[in-house]
Amino acid sequence: MERIVGTVVRGLRTPIINQGDSIEEIVVNTVLKASEIEGFSIRDKDVVAITESVVARAQGNYASVDAIAKDVASKFGEDTIGVIFPILSRNRFAICLRGIAQGAKKIILMLSYPSDEVGNHLVDLDLLDEKGVNPWTDVLTEKQFRDHFGYSKHTFTGIDYIDYYKSLIQEYDVECEVIFSNNPKTILDYTKSVLTCDIHTRLRTKRILKENGGNKIYSLDDILAKPIDGSGYNEAYGLLGSNKATETDVKLFPQNCQPIVDRIQSMIKETTGKNIEVMIYGDGAFKDPVGKIWELADPVVSPAYTSGLEGTPNEIKIKYLADNNFADLKGAELKEAISNYIKNKESDLTGAMEAQGTTPRRLTDLIGSLCDLTSGSGDKGTPVVYIQGYFDNYTK
Repeated sequence: MERIVGTVVRGLRTPIINQGDSIEEIVVNTVLKASEIEGFSIRDKDVVAITESVVARAQGNYASVDAIAKDVASKFGEDTIGVIFPILSRNRFAICLRGIAQGAKKIILMLSYPSDEVGNHLVDLDLLDEKGVNPWTDVLTEKQFRDHFGYSKHTFTGIDYIDYYKSLIQEYDVECEVIFSNNPKTILDYTKSVLTCDIHTRLRTKRILKENGGNKIYSLDDILAKPIDGSGYNEAYGLLGSNKATETDVKLFPQNCQPIVDRIQSMIKETTGKNIEVMIYGDGAFKDPVGKIWELADPVVSPAYTSGLEGTPNEIKIKYLADNNFADLKGAELKEAISNYIKNKESDLTGAMEAQGTTPRRLTDLIGSLCDLTSGSGDKGTPVVYIQGYFDNYTK
């Protein structure tokens, strides 16, 4: 019988995962139980994906505001700290800012505008045009920003992030001055000691600061890159990828993840005889058309994955073949012609007209985005995602 269904994505419910749990055993048992109860067979090239949050929970990779403060103080001492380019997020950055403020004497908070790095807007682009403000050249004080644009709240959270972040700093009796600029060098007019909080542009930002007279230059991946008084840490990413756990603690991005995915792959192979792929995923990479937010607030979509997920898709655009190469065919003849073309396609279709528009992003970024949308970030209770048929094509 002809197969009708292509890719199938299932969100799998697991027990609540706590510190000390074996994430590998929980994932494998969940997959096997789901297969039995839902009546699907485990196949070669299926994909098991686990959200980074439960991996970090099982590892107990947490740290307190006090630990953040101690690390910040050890790096900056009594210096005024320029805290630049943070994203606007209660979940992602606010708790980190508490720790930074607790470890500081004075902070110059420099916000990018009209939006942060991941698309949270402080001001509408049309309003910039109306006021004649150029965000690439104009540096604004807090008063100038308010005079131009007034007070506005985030589309989704209803928060005025300027006031919110300033109030968090002032809670610790720390002097705070807010400025607005997209040029990293601006902060050097105020202080030579800078904590740059951008995510995907941090290496460039640090280079620019160091080349232009910056003295103590750090980024968020330098904070809690080592344990502080027995705290959790992340050697590669520090505070990047962290989330609020409580009012005084953050959950860090999981660490040492490669052995986890390799072991899950091995355990399922031993149990079922099938060669599946495994990955740990964080934020996907996609843009919300209303809030304009690019989701990707983690340093990477996937901190670890098995080798079969390396690379990018190598796909043919079926509609291109139907409209061009085989425009004179219909029905069974068209299906056969397209099937034969796909079966005999080149191993590298880069630049080929037949492949245009097939989005050659990395497999881990594509699958991670799919998983993030499937599991959500709320109360679905499905931190494991099981994918079948992702690597199939029209001929399978």
